[in-house]
Amino acid sequence: MFVFMFQMAAIIAIFYFLIIRPRAQQEKRHKERLTKVQRGDAIVTAGGIVGTVVHVKDDQLTIKSGESRLVVQRERVADILTKES
Repeated sequence: MFVFMFQMAAIIAIFYFLIIRPRAQQEKRHKERLTKVQRGDAIVTAGGIVGTVVHVKDDQLTIKSGESRLVVQRERVADILTKES
């Protein structure tokens, strides 16, 4: 019985350290980057639209993509292309 419990604990620990913990850290870093988005940053939305931030409001960003201006929720930003200093 002890061997079985040890194996189950080992499997849970492996899942935690190889899958769950890195994903949580990645989400935390992404949320931190989203709070630092400012005017002039190049972004990619979750839908694949690439644009430049023109205006920042609480939870909304106005971006310019080509000839169009779009209002996007901050949570829908998939990546920030502008290099951070």
